[in-house]
Amino acid sequence: MSHNSVALSREALKALFDAESPATVGSPLIHESAKKHVCGDAIYIDDKTCLAGTLHLAPRLSEHARARIVAMDVSRCYEVAGVVRVITCQDVPGVNDIGPLEAGDPLLADGEVFYHGQIVLVVAAETREAAFEAAALAVIEYEPMEAVLDVRQALSQQLYVQEPHRHQRGDAAAALRLTKHRLQGEFSIGGQEHFYLETQTALVLPAEDNCMTVYSSTQNPTEVQKLVASVLDIPMSHVVIDMRRMGGGFGGKETQAAGVACLCAVVARLTGRPAKMRLSRSDDMQITGKRHPFYVRYEVGIDEQGRFSGVNIDLAADCGYSLDLSGSIVDRAMFHADNAYYLGDACVTGYRCRTHTASNTAYRGFGGPQGMLAIEHIMGHIATFLGCDPLVVRQLNYYGGEGRNTTHYYQQIKHDRMPEITQQLINDSDYHRRREDIRAFNASHARVKRGLALTPVKFGISFTSGFLNQAGALILIYTDGTVQLNHGGTEMGQGLNTKVIQVVAQVLQISPSQIRIMATDTSKVPNTSPTAASSGADLNGKAAQIAATTLRTRLTEMLAEKHQCRDDEVVFRNGVVRAVDHYYSFADVAQMAWLNQVPLSATGYYKVPEIHYDRAAGRGQPFYYFAYGAACCEVIIDTLTGEYRLLRTDILHDVGASLNPALDIGQIEGGFVQGQGWLTCEELFRDSSGKLLTRGPASYKIPAISDMPIDFRVKLLEERENSQPTVYHSKAVGEPPFMLAIAVFCALQDAISATTDYLHYPLTDSPATPERVLAGIQKLREARDGQ
Repeated sequence: MSHNSVALSREALKALFDAESPATVGSPLIHESAKKHVCGDAIYIDDKTCLAGTLHLAPRLSEHARARIVAMDVSRCYEVAGVVRVITCQDVPGVNDIGPLEAGDPLLADGEVFYHGQIVLVVAAETREAAFEAAALAVIEYEPMEAVLDVRQALSQQLYVQEPHRHQRGDAAAALRLTKHRLQGEFSIGGQEHFYLETQTALVLPAEDNCMTVYSSTQNPTEVQKLVASVLDIPMSHVVIDMRRMGGGFGGKETQAAGVACLCAVVARLTGRPAKMRLSRSDDMQITGKRHPFYVRYEVGIDEQGRFSGVNIDLAADCGYSLDLSGSIVDRAMFHADNAYYLGDACVTGYRCRTHTASNTAYRGFGGPQGMLAIEHIMGHIATFLGCDPLVVRQLNYYGGEGRNTTHYYQQIKHDRMPEITQQLINDSDYHRRREDIRAFNASHARVKRGLALTPVKFGISFTSGFLNQAGALILIYTDGTVQLNHGGTEMGQGLNTKVIQVVAQVLQISPSQIRIMATDTSKVPNTSPTAASSGADLNGKAAQIAATTLRTRLTEMLAEKHQCRDDEVVFRNGVVRAVDHYYSFADVAQMAWLNQVPLSATGYYKVPEIHYDRAAGRGQPFYYFAYGAACCEVIIDTLTGEYRLLRTDILHDVGASLNPALDIGQIEGGFVQGQGWLTCEELFRDSSGKLLTRGPASYKIPAISDMPIDFRVKLLEERENSQPTVYHSKAVGEPPFMLAIAVFCALQDAISATTDYLHYPLTDSPATPERVLAGIQKLREARDGQ
């Protein structure tokens, strides 16, 4: 029943109550803003009507990767009509640092610049055009200094943003000495630009008592609140963050949205006028960090069959100039260096290397993809060495059985679905027949080669920083039976709000149309955790479920008292509440509660149980559960040009009891294609000075529709509930599908290896662009001819 429905008779209410009641949770409901997205009616920050007097900001960026600022003259900036204020580090009222975990990220450069593209000053003007024109007129004199731009150079010089960390199980060195076969190698993993459609954007409105209302495109409202308060030297209670939706985030707005918001806040404070800043695509790509590039080196021991008997892996991350979230990101890469495999005696070391580039940051998977790509590279190397199908080696090394179910960081693997998923996908994809067909095809075709790979994904779900595994919600019921829903998560297109609406609708047994989702607001739900680590629905859905259950319990107790019946005789169903033989609409019950002074608002709070990690010892249970999946990919390459096509992809993925299968499949498809872009076409280039040359879609290639698999098949693992008591026993789906795309990379490696009849393994760096594929082919042929 909608809030404006006419009163219904008892018979009509009873008929509604007795009607079939399909579960709201588990239904493929459309995204709550889908129509607005398609029609252009969804309001983003740049769509908000600016108040009179709003100032527009433009940055001036450093032209050196590392240099001292000798002198700065901004007088010419004021020659441009409409310029109101130029701000530098001396104008920041509070702390000129926006480091998320520790100091080291100046809001505005202070005496020295640490990367090409760092913000040195900002111009505030009546129009955006005037601000950019004026920013270009500032005269800045630099004294260049030696810069480190390569992660290998930083590693050799032991330049770190944080000391190395290690996971160690058993004695890997001794195991390697005693092993039957030893293999070693090294390779590089490229970074990745987030390329959200909406660049970093903020609008700040000053209010009385030095208060600020901040509209920020951020995944982390509380951190923006904290940092705005810090740079203005005011209490957090004086800052309200409002975040209705983002035009994409992917981790790039977990920490790095704060800078733009803080710059607007400083201008608003100094001028008393609203301030707005929207970065251009070029500036955004230069200013913000990316997915961490990695340099990987390894030495592994195997027995005659290919089972691990000793593993040593070094993961060196290019963190950029500051820490940002690199400590946790490299930790997660280390946690996922096993992927789905039992490593036995193993040593995994993570290095957090400092370079003079933009500080790299969170990105979908948060280091997990780099760790998984490392071990899958190793799997391909082992298989080529033994002359067998890589899938055989993978299955042989899966977790399973007594003594083979504990990770290298000592978390026990329970409810492992990997063998089951692998076997089902082998059958669904007709893997073995296609493998035979591909070998026959490659034997009879000299110019083109096909490749096939089936790779697993085991991804841990939880923030590795334990205190972030918490969430809150606030639900308000009005006397007409409509509901306002507030929670601490942020919507960036992934469908989080839709899922949380479904959870609340399921608990209250009302139509989702009766629930209005509100903007994420730090004055409604305080101290929020970022929407990241695939935990948005797990945390916020559970908090909302708890709040809705509290309200339902209150209403139940009221009706039980009124009708002198037991609580279990009060039943909510299809928007109707039955108390013994009395029937009420949900709106009637809400009105009754108000008249009987029963509170119609409730908060919910949830924290994830059971997780712990002793970082000093390198052991613990950092993850609440694991999400599983697998992908089978087939490619074809042209050995004369290195060009290739992705012919077919089969995916089987575990989402537990899905909250919304349509949204989950969409996340799987999108995550896979984004991962495919990281591993095949998205390549970052800098010149020798550290200047980023790939600063827009003309020079940085994200996947297009033509890059999609010609044959794309996605299935959810059916009838599988999460063994942990998550919200309706669902599993996270945001990040795990990204790593399914590793199958594309491995299939390309398989095709390259076919050019020398599978005698050599190509340790190709990623992304595997056509140029790298061609170079890999030539390298293998040279190795073959040199034998």
